[in-house]
Amino acid sequence: MKVMKFGGTSVGSAERMKNVTKLISDGQRNFVVLSAMSGTTNSLIEISDYYAKGNKYGANSIINTLRTKYLKTVDDLFASEAKRKEIIEKLNGVFSELMSFSAENFSAEDAKVIVSKGEIMSTNMMALYLKEQGVKVTLLSALQFMRLNKDLQPDMAYIETHLNPLIEAHPDTQIFITQGFICTNADGLTDNLQRGGSDYTASLIGVAIHAEEIQIWTDIDGMHNNDPRFVKDTQPVPQLSFDEAAELAYFGAKILHPTCVLPAKFAGIPVKLLNTMDPQAKGTIINNHGCDGGIKAIAAKDDITAIKIVSSRMLLATGFLRKVFEIFETYGTSIDMITTSEVGVSMTIDNTTKLQEITEQLRKYGTVHIDRDMCIICVVGDLRMQNCGYESLITNALRNVPIRMISYGGSEHNISFLVHKEDKQTALQALSAQIFK
Repeated sequence: MKVMKFGGTSVGSAERMKNVTKLISDGQRNFVVLSAMSGTTNSLIEISDYYAKGNKYGANSIINTLRTKYLKTVDDLFASEAKRKEIIEKLNGVFSELMSFSAENFSAEDAKVIVSKGEIMSTNMMALYLKEQGVKVTLLSALQFMRLNKDLQPDMAYIETHLNPLIEAHPDTQIFITQGFICTNADGLTDNLQRGGSDYTASLIGVAIHAEEIQIWTDIDGMHNNDPRFVKDTQPVPQLSFDEAAELAYFGAKILHPTCVLPAKFAGIPVKLLNTMDPQAKGTIINNHGCDGGIKAIAAKDDITAIKIVSSRMLLATGFLRKVFEIFETYGTSIDMITTSEVGVSMTIDNTTKLQEITEQLRKYGTVHIDRDMCIICVVGDLRMQNCGYESLITNALRNVPIRMISYGGSEHNISFLVHKEDKQTALQALSAQIFK
């Protein structure tokens, strides 16, 4: 059985839902994971924000706009009046529930329930449309089997023991459909896997059911060797190792959620990145088969802040870095890059919510300098030490770009450069011209 995940743009209209139906009805038994229709999650977050601010009228206005969008999609999607009435009844139930929340006693738990409704609506629409087309389909609620443990990590034992019996109970089903992103927590309350979590859902399900492969369908034909928004004539990368894909996803390749590859990596299940707009394109396959030598792709991560601490107390001292790292741990802020010298250390972060508190603590140990609006350029491939020359090739390409930091040696698959935001496009284009010429 394959797991096939379709993102919001892939189910963003009636026409695209019909295209998805053709892709999943391939004569095989498939497990389909759907995101909310494009734009829906943002609308639901806006609704939650209005409720949280005590503005029920603002929330209801967005709900009515969303209802109009969905009813138009229903008209375009369904041919049967009976099926049209059935789905409208289900959708109206969701919209009524959205309007039932109290603006006076609105909670974080309420917000998670509201955000979950996008996937619930898209999966109900798709399942009913498949039934209209005569497909044997079963809609499974992700809330029945997808659960987080007390550490807010997926509870794989729970997922396996609750999902597989649901599949076994429907031996004649051709297509199983469930929601991406949403789950329950250890207390049984509605929760989620964070933004982009539908990729994670697909990977977790693939592991739980021992899938032959996991397919992530988006609106681009695989992971490209550079960002096509800034560089012309980029090409999809045919194959990546899981480690290479994880590096690219974390450092800016938006096509794939960084957490998606981890469960599949350990289970040895290949992940394919495919294009719903061009199903014949080969896309990118991610697996455990390494490929010796070669630079695969370049990615960029924006909104980076660099922090430099200079202190003579660091010279020949032990425990200095431990004290620095403990400050970041205390304030729940992860570090992306780090470089050190005898009297200084530089780090980058992408979460600045606790920057002021972190800075105040760091000043106990030295002089602190902050550089904002930075960008990490990440070059990924097989960059092991025996593959000589890649580092010089890369640095030569960036000879005209001011570089704030370089990180090399922490990974066999990644060389990272910190540059100013305004130099991002120049750096990406220069690297492509030198590496992929």
